[in-house]
Amino acid sequence: MKFILKYKLSLLGLVIGAVGGFAYYYFVGCKSGTCAITSQPLNSTAYGALMGTLLFTSFRKSS
Repeated sequence: MKFILKYKLSLLGLVIGAVGGFAYYYFVGCKSGTCAITSQPLNSTAYGALMGTLLFTSFRKSS
């Protein structure tokens, strides 16, 4: 539980980014299969999760 409270902003960014990445794959995507990130749902979801985590951790206060 301490882990979740300590990294709640990072975890929130991970979840929101993953949902956003999958939504981008689902609604926009790449129909030809030549796009490296958006041609597979796993790639798009993982990229979105990474970007969401990086974005949300940039708002964390430094200790």
